[in-house]
Amino acid sequence: MSHFQYQNGVLHADSVALPAIAEQFGTPTYVYSKSALLENFSAYSDACRGRDALVCYAMKANSNLAILDLLARAGAGFDIVSGGELLRVIAAGGDPGKTIFSGVGKTVEEMQLALEKGILCFNVESIPELHRLNDVAGSMGKRAPVSLRVNPNVDAKTHPYIATGLKANKFGVAFDDALATYRTAASLPNLDVVGIDCHIGSQLLDDAPLLEALDKLIELIDTLALEGIHVHHLDIGGGLGVNYGAEGDKPPVPVGDYLGRLFARIDAWRAEKYEGKPVKVIFEPGRSIVADTGVLLTKIEYLKPGVEKNFAIVDAAMNDLMRPTLYQAWMGVQPVSPREGAKLTYDVVGPVCESGDWLARERELAVEPGDLLAIMTAGAYGMTMASNYNTRGRAAEVIVDGDRVHVIRQRENPADLFALESMLK
Repeated sequence: MSHFQYQNGVLHADSVALPAIAEQFGTPTYVYSKSALLENFSAYSDACRGRDALVCYAMKANSNLAILDLLARAGAGFDIVSGGELLRVIAAGGDPGKTIFSGVGKTVEEMQLALEKGILCFNVESIPELHRLNDVAGSMGKRAPVSLRVNPNVDAKTHPYIATGLKANKFGVAFDDALATYRTAASLPNLDVVGIDCHIGSQLLDDAPLLEALDKLIELIDTLALEGIHVHHLDIGGGLGVNYGAEGDKPPVPVGDYLGRLFARIDAWRAEKYEGKPVKVIFEPGRSIVADTGVLLTKIEYLKPGVEKNFAIVDAAMNDLMRPTLYQAWMGVQPVSPREGAKLTYDVVGPVCESGDWLARERELAVEPGDLLAIMTAGAYGMTMASNYNTRGRAAEVIVDGDRVHVIRQRENPADLFALESMLK
């Protein structure tokens, strides 16, 4: 995380010391780096320069309006999975015409909203969804642009909760059923078949599964063309992982190398079998754009020695950062102002009334109550998965721009949490 470095013994976000942020905004607080965000997006956009390609940010990773606004101004499209996310794109100034709508459970109301706003494409995941979308589009006097999310049965070799490309997963149309499903889509009067889509999972540190999935998509495109069904874009999805710093973690494939190998395979195919016809290439990265742009800043409330474990009890909890509890994910932990002296082994835990409320296990730390810790690489799936469990307000969010700090989400207070509730008269 090159934008979070120690300067004079204190951890900084770019040019701003994290203790200054804690003093002004309190803890827990998510702290993001604007320059890191734009650099990560540029890695994709630079690799696509000169090509008919679109980078659609998978906003489920981090959907703060300020993040979306910065990416939209940098040229990003968006990958959404709900009507609410589409409204966020619009509120942030994003272009619905550069927005892909994914997800297995789109409602009638979400379809109507997306058609009204003119999105780029629906990534359809079942035959019943095709029929529903056809009916909705017909009732509105519109034609819906569709792409089928094809499940290639490729093992992404990632955590089972974020693997999405196997036969056992709920996502997509099985590869063996894809041709028949495309025939159905092409036969429906209110649908336009415009593309093909695939997403095999998240936190991929090796591009071999993605290249395997691409080969299967290319095979299917060739088969579709023989039937007179011509797709105009090829969406290879997202999932490129990041290094969270756990011992033994291998570095992810550099974005330029990853895209370069995909483009080389696509170029060879187009030259050989597709007669050089243009096919737009779409990517849906999320984690690899935002994960290392943010940290969760938290304060140690108590140090509690135990018979078997020592606990550093902090003011952040599983409701603020769900990844460790949900995925048993390893997150880096760094003292904001490291101390000299002997280190002890601590589990870093929160105040929520669950034994599963932990942020890190067995970390060597020299700390005292009141010290600040930074939970590293927390920019993805932190705030978007946060909850109000135990009537805890969600954390504040700030973004650092050089030597300036901007609040991009106020901290919730208890009154905010029950403002929509009412008692019986």
